[in-house]
Amino acid sequence: MKMLEVKNLCISFGGLHAVDRFDLSIDKGQLYGLIGPNGAGKTTVFNLLTGVYKPDEGIVKLEGKDITGLKTTEINKAGVARTFQNIRLFKEMTVLDNVKAALHRSYRYQTLTGILRLPAYYKQEKAMDEKALELLEVFDLAGESEVLAGNMPYGKQRKLEIVRALATNPKLLLLDEPAAGMNPQETGELMETIRFVRDNFEVTILLIEHDMKLVSGICEELTVLNFGEELTHGKTTEVLNNPEVIKAYLGE
Repeated sequence: MKMLEVKNLCISFGGLHAVDRFDLSIDKGQLYGLIGPNGAGKTTVFNLLTGVYKPDEGIVKLEGKDITGLKTTEINKAGVARTFQNIRLFKEMTVLDNVKAALHRSYRYQTLTGILRLPAYYKQEKAMDEKALELLEVFDLAGESEVLAGNMPYGKQRKLEIVRALATNPKLLLLDEPAAGMNPQETGELMETIRFVRDNFEVTILLIEHDMKLVSGICEELTVLNFGEELTHGKTTEVLNNPEVIKAYLGE
């Protein structure tokens, strides 16, 4: 069974086809890339997959389950998490509390329990602290658990955003330009982080990226979008050497 199957996905804004007849098929455990020039429709696809937009046409299936048009929260509960091109951490909260914010879906207590600070509240808070610290330890961030997220170096903020997404226990992780704004050393570290996540968290990864070194270094297959339509798809090396792909990027 495929982890993600997308068939004939379409959406228009003001008569403009932002995404038109888009198909995508990703195997469980795969590390897949979605690339294309600026304005090709890549982030729009992510917004369709995560419920930010509802498609005009088409079907999205996660492990065979139809999730087309569901609310963002429902799609997240089904097992889809994402990061954003522009980091969306709670920068005035600590590193620990950023991860705990994502854990609240799994650790619940009644509102009155929280207001009155009943024993169940402390039990759940303790469990979330332990789980959050466990995740941070895996990614060498536990020592900065009490640091404000906004005070961390840029590369570590990117890593924290991935950790927070993993805290929702996803089956499919969508990474939107994770290398944006990074220097070469940070990008190299990011590549290792992404590989580690795929191999150790049993998660399938779909990423949008413009850094072709990162794309060629970690993606097993690619789909190329251009003007909202698929230009080509296939093995990474073949796609990146495709004359039509080169033409689309260079604008020739």
